Amino acid sequence: MHARVAAATTAALLGGAVLILPSPHARAGSQSTGPVIVSHRGASAYAPENTLAAIDKAAAMGFPWVENDVQRTKDGELVVLHDATLARTTDVEQVYPHRSPWKVKDFTAAEIARLDAGSWFSYRYAGVRVPTLKQYMNRVSHNHQKLVLEVKNPELYPGIERQTLKLLSNEGWLDPAHLKSSLIVQSFSADSVRTVHDLRPGIRTAFLGRPSIAQLPDYAQFADQINSDQTALSSGYVSAVHGFDGPHGSPMKVFAWTVNDAAAARRVAGFGVDGIITNVPDVIQRALQ
Repeated sequence: MHARVAAATTAALLGGAVLILPSPHARAGSQSTGPVIVSHRGASAYAPENTLAAIDKAAAMGFPWVENDVQRTKDGELVVLHDATLARTTDVEQVYPHRSPWKVKDFTAAEIARLDAGSWFSYRYAGVRVPTLKQYMNRVSHNHQKLVLEVKNPELYPGIERQTLKLLSNEGWLDPAHLKSSLIVQSFSADSVRTVHDLRPGIRTAFLGRPSIAQLPDYAQFADQINSDQTALSSGYVSAVHGFDGPHGSPMKVFAWTVNDAAAARRVAGFGVDGIITNVPDVIQRALQ
């Protein structure tokens, strides 16, 4: 067994902790030390999730990494939205009252473009729209941000991985510079993550979940990261993941989600996680300082 794997497995069994101490001099949004802070669906505690306003808010707060969710409309347009239905985060029930259950895949891009995706959050965001992925990527580029892109519900959208990668390529996001430090593609579907890796092996990929330690050698063939619910993590498990090299030959990483309070942030940082995905990036940064 690889020495690092053996050590990590031992740590998993013993529950050893790894403590990360960020620099006390880190400025707002600085990612130079400690776990990377990723703004979940943008700075979604402060602006409506998965909108341009949310990533603009993250940029204004000084946080370069944002996360989003990608789905597909009835007529084949990629849009940025978390739920399989439009009901929670738009006024679709008022605009199209007779089209329950208001699934994303049952509406065209033009129909979705009519919807208000901000008023549910605050009257200040009335009129904010659901962005297409192309619009979203243009704004992320404009803001000089980095992206964790989730392929959402891939079982509903056959071929969405290839389509997403084509759009990313067209927008200049699959060049060496972006692949090195600005893009991670993730999914709850291991098959989807594997498909992304097979189509474009240069992309950093992440599986959303917590495979058993025995499964990690298989996941290390196609996933650079294991991005897990924070409540499922331990210091031993994080150490075990770090013991395996991912498809690009470097140790696999762990991002914890969704961490929204100081105590949880310090706990997972103590486990040695490489990233924290959060709705409140400023709160997490203060906790780690």
